[in-house]
Amino acid sequence: MVIVDSTVWVDYFNGRRNPETDWLDARLDQERLGLTTIILAEVLQGLRDERRAADVQKALLELEVFEEASAGLAVDAARHYRMLRGRGRTVRKTIDVLIATFCLREGHSLLHRDRDFDPFEDLLGLSVVHP
Repeated sequence: MVIVDSTVWVDYFNGRRNPETDWLDARLDQERLGLTTIILAEVLQGLRDERRAADVQKALLELEVFEEASAGLAVDAARHYRMLRGRGRTVRKTIDVLIATFCLREGHSLLHRDRDFDPFEDLLGLSVVHP
């Protein structure tokens, strides 16, 4: 399973081409793709037009959507944050810590365009798709 981060979805739905959106476009019907409820919220909150939001929501809900919120995930995410910070790699956004920790716990790969995930890959073994 490849979890697609909001950084890629936003570019994809805005028609921006980059290696990640090209990979996504080529594999939408070939790979098992998913997202988390946090990613869903991030993508939808960035849309200004209700009609466009409804279209994007419909498209995203055709994929597997995982509810990642749990006390266990929160505890693991906080531990990961402290571990990375202790190694001099402070992650800027709590949401990214939760997404990365979810992927690590569940054994999913992540497709993203956000440097906050780099320490998870470098130091904790997060599987990242590199188009």
